[in-house]
Amino acid sequence: MMEQIFKKRLHDEIKQSGITTVELAKAVGITPEMITQYYTTEKLPRLDTFFKLCKALDVSADYLLGLSDI
Repeated sequence: MMEQIFKKRLHDEIKQSGITTVELAKAVGITPEMITQYYTTEKLPRLDTFFKLCKALDVSADYLLGLSDI
């Protein structure tokens, strides 16, 4: 359940951020394909990558994990 919430929220936040997958990937230090895999496959980011995604998208870890609604 948490995995599905993460995938949906990550995808939604990327769309709402106005930054491209390529720009986000560069900011986080991974490939754009890896970003796409996080919300389309069973692959999940490593903890350090997850932290960088939160910072780059300016969202809390709790929100992306479905532990809070803000």
